[in-house]
Amino acid sequence: MLTLPRSLRRALPLAANGRHLRATVVTMATVLGTYGWVLLVEHLVGLHADSLVQAVVVASALGRVQRAFDRTDRAVACLVLPCAAAGATELGTLIRQQPGLGDAMFVLGMTAAIGVRRFGTRATRAGTLVVLPLLAVLVVPAGVAPTDGPARAGWAALTALFAVVWGTLLTWAAHRTRVLPPPPAAWVVRGPVSARPGPAPSTRMALQMATALTAAFVVGRTVWPDHWAWVVLSAHLVCGGARSRGDVLVKGAWRTLGAAAGTLAAGALPGTFGPGSDTTVVLIFAVLAAGTWLRELSYAYWAACVTAALCLLYDWFGQDPGDLLRTRPAGIAVGALIGLAASWLVLPIRTAAVTRARTAAALAGLGELLEADWHDVCAVRRTRARFAHGVDQLGLAVAPPAGPRRPPGSRPAPRLPGAGGVVGAPGLRGSGRRTDRRRHGGPGGPGRRSGGDRPARPGRGPRPRRTPGDRPPSPATGRSPGRRAGPDGHPGRSRAGRAHRPRRADRARHPAGRPDPAVPTAAGPVRGERHRPLRAGGPGPAR
Repeated sequence: MLTLPRSLRRALPLAANGRHLRATVVTMATVLGTYGWVLLVEHLVGLHADSLVQAVVVASALGRVQRAFDRTDRAVACLVLPCAAAGATELGTLIRQQPGLGDAMFVLGMTAAIGVRRFGTRATRAGTLVVLPLLAVLVVPAGVAPTDGPARAGWAALTALFAVVWGTLLTWAAHRTRVLPPPPAAWVVRGPVSARPGPAPSTRMALQMATALTAAFVVGRTVWPDHWAWVVLSAHLVCGGARSRGDVLVKGAWRTLGAAAGTLAAGALPGTFGPGSDTTVVLIFAVLAAGTWLRELSYAYWAACVTAALCLLYDWFGQDPGDLLRTRPAGIAVGALIGLAASWLVLPIRTAAVTRARTAAALAGLGELLEADWHDVCAVRRTRARFAHGVDQLGLAVAPPAGPRRPPGSRPAPRLPGAGGVVGAPGLRGSGRRTDRRRHGGPGGPGRRSGGDRPARPGRGPRPRRTPGDRPPSPATGRSPGRRAGPDGHPGRSRAGRAHRPRRADRARHPAGRPDPAVPTAAGPVRGERHRPLRAGGPGPAR
């Protein structure tokens, strides 16, 4: 049986019972089904290979985006994505015929798709669907003769509709068979209203994107007229979706390093399989699957895999990727710098502000959970889901630059001390297992703590168990309190030690173990009576 090393198991996103891998399988099934549909249409209608590229790009992005869609979002996608695909097809033709006007329309479309995020979660997801076909325009290699005409736009819309319907069927089957968890409801993922004065974050991001794309078009058209799309695509990927200045800085670095690694890896096999080779197509899909799976680990893996797939695509079209080993990394680096400059200089979103806002949202969700009626199962479930989503968003905002991350929805249910383990109402199904001392036992075994009854001190090792013989001697008697030497030399409990202990009846009346000083017991005199020392040999007072 094949067993992966522990270091590799920690590095790869194998957590959550293979949830990432199952999601990748569903995404690639969506891509392959859409690819088969386009192959059928290509043979029947006579479309060009650029339609295949557009369909694969849209399906691969849709397979990842649709995981968070509910029924309403899928109904909206059936209307928005076909219209966006048809419009992007006509926009690609306009960019080739009239570059200046086409570039301006592209920038306007991207800016509008980001600006609608201020209207809520539904609008944000609809804007994401509009962006997918626009990105496909930048992926088609230069020099590929596309199929023009109104029929091409109609077939593009029909292909997008097929991708939505096919992806919906696969995702529904995955949810019904519990292969994938159900998506969170819209009221769970709705963002808090920003109380910060000035433009909304969506408006800031839209202006940053407009500035970055405009500069990228100018630089790309001037420096690399045949490969301007590399600069524009890199600027969009770095600037688009960045949550703050720190996030765009990390994303730009990973984008540049990953693209360079992917270019070098794919450039090692220039012209090996030849134009139109089926082996190249298989490698492209394999690289896309690996990038989709490893994206949750680091954005650098996704950038490397996408760049390698594009290099293989160039090889499939007959263009030697070996000649572009210097041009492509340079264009990607320039685009990343443009996106970074736009995010840092044009109405920047500070990382501290994002962290404070998401911390406040998580604390607000915690307050709602604590104030909820624990006898109302629906209310507890609703507030618990909102609190878990807030914690996930906070974790994304403060995530380290490298290392595995938890995707939204994969974090276990939050736990609160004293609430019976997992946050939830008593008797609520799916509230998780109870946490107790036996579950979190120390190295001494279940039900024990390290070092006896006291918890271990961090960095100092376990606390040693302290016996009465280890206590410092009393200054009056010179021996340890409560102990005296027995007949065989071993310490034994003295009668004086028994005299100071409260009787069982007194302990029953006082559960805390402290008798009332107003009641005469063997442990001591009545309050106000003069204390007399005890003799070492017996319990009675010394006379």
